[in-house]
Amino acid sequence: MKKRTSVFGCFVSATLLLAVAGCGTNSGGSQSQSQGNTTSQSSGTKAISSKTTQSVSQVMNWYAQPEQGGQWDAQQENLYQKAGLQMTTKQGGPQVSTIPLVAAGKYTFGMASADSILLARAQGIPIVAIFAPLQEDPQVLIWHSSAAIKSFADMNGHPVYVSAASPYWAYIKSKYKLNDAKQMTYTGSLVNFVHSNDAVIQGYVTQEPYVLKQEHVPVKYELVADSGFNPYQNVMFTTEQEIKAHPDVVKAFVKASQEGWQDFLQSPSATDNEIHKLNSDLSINEMDYSVKTEKPLVTGGDAKQHGIGYMSEANWTKLEKQMKQTGLLKSDVNVNSAFTDQFLPQQ
Repeated sequence: MKKRTSVFGCFVSATLLLAVAGCGTNSGGSQSQSQGNTTSQSSGTKAISSKTTQSVSQVMNWYAQPEQGGQWDAQQENLYQKAGLQMTTKQGGPQVSTIPLVAAGKYTFGMASADSILLARAQGIPIVAIFAPLQEDPQVLIWHSSAAIKSFADMNGHPVYVSAASPYWAYIKSKYKLNDAKQMTYTGSLVNFVHSNDAVIQGYVTQEPYVLKQEHVPVKYELVADSGFNPYQNVMFTTEQEIKAHPDVVKAFVKASQEGWQDFLQSPSATDNEIHKLNSDLSINEMDYSVKTEKPLVTGGDAKQHGIGYMSEANWTKLEKQMKQTGLLKSDVNVNSAFTDQFLPQQ
């Protein structure tokens, strides 16, 4: 059975974040190049010149996968180029920490979870969320159908394979008083779970249920979001300096990214084929399942009214309070500095 590592479980360590506190933008910032056929942008901010292409880059939070589909689609379908951006898109991986890389100026834009962004802000790292594709957290806790578990509240006494630094697990343990749950080291592998009928394991609703079904392992699961802890996932962010110096670039990036997600959810095949070239561990059938499963998570919630990528102050404030309650945040964070919707196209 393949090793399955959850991108959303990869929480940025405090030590690594502190190492880049105060870093500014350098080589990863926007740079101009002569480009005669670039589409100009008309917006509330200064438009990108039709004679200039801005060289920018973005780094994903894990290996290429449909949960990042809109970003890859915008690259694949030249939507960034049409917006006046010469984009370089890079995969993530187990050794890639996007927040330090963007804060240090190695990339213009990065992908992370909302809770990671609040932790970074609490440590003085000046990054800002600008676009949130996933309105609902796809993370799930999974158990065997034969286990005496109906919900989170029934997990006491069971071994739970979950990343030690997962904020949602701290919240669920506290809310449901799971002091007797046996926290086990999560390695990304499903093997131990499959061979332990009373075990629980973290995963994505877009991936692990499909994989386990192919292995003929009947399971049930519950979305982490159902616990009330529902941070935006796969959030695109940049630095305060980039927003101040190049608001036109940020606006063009957000617009093209939103268009990429719209296109991807309607016609994912070409982009899925490209993702498969980059990450051959994912089959086309599995990616088809992922896209169908993630679509309501992208287009639901506030996105129904405001469009893909929208973020609300209420949701960020709720998350900040939850992280303080569980001790993940030691001090207040001004959420209005942590995110902005100013660059989203108005619906």
